[in-house]
Amino acid sequence: MLKTIEASIDKDGNVHLKESIKLKNSRKALVTILDEDDVVNEITLVSQSALGIDWNNTEEDKAWAHLQ
Repeated sequence: MLKTIEASIDKDGNVHLKESIKLKNSRKALVTILDEDDVVNEITLVSQSALGIDWNNTEEDKAWAHLQ
């Protein structure tokens, strides 16, 4: 399961999660460093996986098929 968690990175490269998490085992993670001025892109990246879950399914395809 993929989970997106907001975090900040200080100037020394230390990652600080905005919320605490509990994991059963250690996990790998990908870190994307965003420009400070790129707020719109940040929102897009954070919401991309959540929207994909809602939109990429057969029920949605059927519901919007009449528009294709």
